[in-house]
Amino acid sequence: MINKTVKNAQEAVADIPSNSMLMMGGFGLSGIPENCIAALLERDINGLTIVSNNAGVDDFGIGLLLKKHMVKKMISSYVGENAEFERQLLSGELEVDLIPQGTLAERVRAGGAGIPAFYTPAGVGTEVAIGKETRVFEGKTYLLEQWLRADFSIVKAWKGDTAGNLIFKGTARNFNPIMATAGKVCIAEVEELVPAGELDPNQVHTPGIYVQRIFQGKDYEKRIEQRTISQ
Repeated sequence: MINKTVKNAQEAVADIPSNSMLMMGGFGLSGIPENCIAALLERDINGLTIVSNNAGVDDFGIGLLLKKHMVKKMISSYVGENAEFERQLLSGELEVDLIPQGTLAERVRAGGAGIPAFYTPAGVGTEVAIGKETRVFEGKTYLLEQWLRADFSIVKAWKGDTAGNLIFKGTARNFNPIMATAGKVCIAEVEELVPAGELDPNQVHTPGIYVQRIFQGKDYEKRIEQRTISQ
């Protein structure tokens, strides 16, 4: 069985060039590839297109890449927690493609499944539909959406093995598993890395066939975006 481990995040992202298209897993700040983001910040690259459900916050996650002006385009669903994102969008520094969350997930899933396009009712009659084909099925109008694929998928799992099999925990399952399938190269960082054969196959969410590089991360902060306190 192939051992897909690399030493660390720096080695994992060392060959990502400028102008790459990246998928980054996570939902809010849950399950984001913190170590790989930190390693990318050390690289002298720019012009990145990033597909992610959200854009992080100003001082954490993808927000750090935005702050360093490494990103030229965001393809996202929710971006309301990042003031720097807003500033760059309004000033014309950042190109943004906002997509309904379910449509974003399905476009990524379609990319991983090899399905180039599909019809969805989400966005019909709104700005989302401008320039896109529509078709009526059983009396209801649907919008044609295309798959999303990337040069690199960067995901974060709870546990993985040296063959690249991954197990995600909780909310981290929202986008990480489908993104792992939709990149030409999938890089996985995990909280715990075990030898091949130690994971229960019935618990694996992403089979190792989709993963090219894996390493055990460290120093995860696991922040919370919004904290509500009652007195």
